[in-house]
Amino acid sequence: MSIFYPVQLFADWTTFKLFEISKDSILGGAVNFFIYDTIKIFILMSVIIFCVSIIRSYLPPEKIRAILSHKRKYMGNVIASLLGIVTPFCSCSAIPLFLGFIQAGVPLGTTFSFLVASPMINEVALVLLLGMFGWKIALMYIVSGLIISILSGIIIGKMKVENLVEPFVYQNTINGNIELPTMTRKERIIYARDYTLDILKKVWIYILIGIGIGAWIHGYVPADFLAQYAGSDKWYAVPLAVLIGIPLYSNAAGVIPLVSALTEKGVSMGTTLAFMMSVTALSLPEFMILKKVMKIKLIFIFAGIVAVGIIFTGYLFNILL
Repeated sequence: MSIFYPVQLFADWTTFKLFEISKDSILGGAVNFFIYDTIKIFILMSVIIFCVSIIRSYLPPEKIRAILSHKRKYMGNVIASLLGIVTPFCSCSAIPLFLGFIQAGVPLGTTFSFLVASPMINEVALVLLLGMFGWKIALMYIVSGLIISILSGIIIGKMKVENLVEPFVYQNTINGNIELPTMTRKERIIYARDYTLDILKKVWIYILIGIGIGAWIHGYVPADFLAQYAGSDKWYAVPLAVLIGIPLYSNAAGVIPLVSALTEKGVSMGTTLAFMMSVTALSLPEFMILKKVMKIKLIFIFAGIVAVGIIFTGYLFNILL
């Protein structure tokens, strides 16, 4: 029996008893889907984000820069990508993070590994995938995201493209150790509570919109309709999903509920995950922000390498699943 069985019972009671919607109707299926997924996602998010926030309290940006500035070669890329999982900064943080990392002496390739992993692999995406598809899919998502971020950073580092970064970025380089104030256990709990509430306040509307669209697809889109155009047998499905996802500005909270509904209708898992990754890791608004600290050529190099990695991952998921 699933741990969310009581949630399903509540969704069934609300839909079919309280609202008196027929179990056999399309509307009943859509409403039941919406109620169940909304409650389940908010429960999962609250618990997981709180736990991740406790970990995150030990890793403020200053400490991350201090750790990575002492690492070289491929180990720096690996550590940067792993830190990106527990420090999910949004695109609005791109410039201060980029400046801070470079000025702290972190290699450019290592910095890009973090910039890829941070939005692509985050606690919201992980908890939603875990709740909807189980630990195997969630683990594959983490591993694929880590590989993309690590290889992207290594490739960019080997290309020696420091000349494509705006000169002012390398000014005021930070030297010496960074002293950080320590937090008490009570302060960490308060921080985790406040951070969890802050995240929920920011993403709740995206969650409801995403689940709402997913509920509509679940109830009203004919079975196998989308699979005709985006099934695993369509070679163009994965790159097309990536291209569609780039100009969209959303986050995992709004995208992943669509992943559940699309896969249910026959769209391959690799295609939907490629779409999700492109929305979070190849955000057009983030590129516009990064343009202030790097030249367009470097942005295209960055986007191209990450896009190839996402497309490869999409095809791989379609083959394995």
